[in-house]
Amino acid sequence: MTVRGLLLDLDGTLVDHEAAADAGLRAWLPTIGHPATDESVAHWTALQEPHLAAWRAGTITYAEQRRRRLRDFLATPSAPDSELDAIFAGYLKHYEAAWRAYDDVIPALRALPVPCAVLTNGSTTQQNKKLIRTGIAHLIGPVFTVDNLGTAKPDPAAFLRACERWGFQPHEVLSVGDNHDLDVRAARSAGLRATHLDRHGTGPFTEPHRIATLADLTL
Repeated sequence: MTVRGLLLDLDGTLVDHEAAADAGLRAWLPTIGHPATDESVAHWTALQEPHLAAWRAGTITYAEQRRRRLRDFLATPSAPDSELDAIFAGYLKHYEAAWRAYDDVIPALRALPVPCAVLTNGSTTQQNKKLIRTGIAHLIGPVFTVDNLGTAKPDPAAFLRACERWGFQPHEVLSVGDNHDLDVRAARSAGLRATHLDRHGTGPFTEPHRIATLADLTL
């Protein structure tokens, strides 16, 4: 079957989120009186997923997941929202300054013979800002997020709703992303085709459709 659309993940696929988060964190921590140690970075990183999961489930707002993460990190359970928001804004300033698209992204997007869209578990505001700041927004079509779909990967409904709104049948769309569970297995369970972008060579090595760079993508 012919591929009519390419559905791309964003963080870890188009934009180097991990490098930006690490650089941003190490620049920000000393400004709030914390040493920028590997232990501090690991602690901050470990606190991310539980609160993001609550946001994706719809039980808290995006701003609240940030506040809860910061309360846990600083061990300040009674800190007021306004204070936490101001502190988190400092981190965002450094994180956003470190956003970079991978070197292979712009050439690959320009060479695509089909339209592409983004399906991301991030927030609409931040992810669109990320695409603009990294200079790739003009190469991307629709941006599907938890906010506008009402569900997140790995729920197959996220892929099905994205395809429906994009105007393609699932079997006409190829999903490409760095997370095998979220971007490959979940996509296939929704009827899409999928390719794993394994930038760091971590596998799974049994995956038959695996590439190391977007330059190797074939449709």
